[in-house]
Amino acid sequence: MAERYDLIVCGVGGIGSAALLAAAQAGLRVLGIEQFGYAHDRGSSHGQTRIIRTAYFEHPDYVPLAQESWRAWEEIQRRSDTLLLRSTGLIQVGLPESEVVRGVLASARRYDLPVREMTSAEVESRWPVFRIDPNEVGVFEEQAGYLRVERCVAQMIAQAKESGAEFLANQRVVSWNVEDNGDVVFRTTTGEFRALRAVLAAGPWSSQLIGDLGLDLRVVRKQQQWFQMDRPDVHEANGLSCFLFDQPDGVFYGFPAIDSLGVKVAEHSGGDAVSDPTMVDRELHDVEYQRVLDFVRKRFRFSRIRLTHYSVCMYTKSVDEHFIVDRHPQFPQVSFVCGLSGHGFKFAPVLGRHAVGLVSGRPNPHCRFLGLRRLAIEPGAARN
Repeated sequence: MAERYDLIVCGVGGIGSAALLAAAQAGLRVLGIEQFGYAHDRGSSHGQTRIIRTAYFEHPDYVPLAQESWRAWEEIQRRSDTLLLRSTGLIQVGLPESEVVRGVLASARRYDLPVREMTSAEVESRWPVFRIDPNEVGVFEEQAGYLRVERCVAQMIAQAKESGAEFLANQRVVSWNVEDNGDVVFRTTTGEFRALRAVLAAGPWSSQLIGDLGLDLRVVRKQQQWFQMDRPDVHEANGLSCFLFDQPDGVFYGFPAIDSLGVKVAEHSGGDAVSDPTMVDRELHDVEYQRVLDFVRKRFRFSRIRLTHYSVCMYTKSVDEHFIVDRHPQFPQVSFVCGLSGHGFKFAPVLGRHAVGLVSGRPNPHCRFLGLRRLAIEPGAARN
């Protein structure tokens, strides 16, 4: 008989590492199983930085979760010896009727958040490096910034281990099932592991674990680029905030230069479909690069620019691009997190804690809107 745990976390990336930490801090005997290495670069949670923001344009219901996540990251950082969260503010630019501008203002009004509306001239005055069209506006969010994504994952795993968690890297899960006695059993390439409960947090590999639910999850390839520019105010020390532009031809975002790689810029919209996440093409795609370069040339003032680095990650998109977090309809001792749609990492501490809470009687009521019910899949109803 394999060793029995209170809980197993399958997939220890951004959300899985948070679930591992939450379970360990709750006093559970917990094991994390990860098919790659420690804070790896094969999935969705890598690429140096991720934006964290609170005036959530996607839907105001995310705001309490964003505020709770900010506090949780601060607590994780307090227990860490390295910088994880940096507050820079976030300037978001678009037409007044754009989804981003309207959404940010709606969330700010509902929760009385410190968001400043700015004209195009005011944006350019505050950040002279930018070019803003006269008919565009800006919304500046004070409680926003970036997370050092690999450091965050590594710290959550390390702090989970300090609280008693076990972590197994390079262990690919071949199959899982629930036995008649209720045990959840995972079979990997090297062994068998069992637990009373489980959290599935497999990111782009989610469909391989919960394909029986019939969720429409689409994995897309995303490319991130870093540029060195010859203008000094693209550096954080000189005041550049994180930025996001909602343009008619796409949504682009980026970060101030935090090291010699320079300014990171990527496109949030679009992305090529990925059929096998393990075999995703990690070469630089010229078409995607050219779109980002065109954005940079249109929006930044500089005389010279040079590509210094790029990386590839993946989004796992749900039908409505909102997260899916719930218990398995047939197996209530199993919860899962998937479909983060490219905007989930900032919520990792809250989503990880909620996933553990779903199978241990302490769910987060603010996460209820992320459940299966909205997709017409009722918790507790088996699906073949």
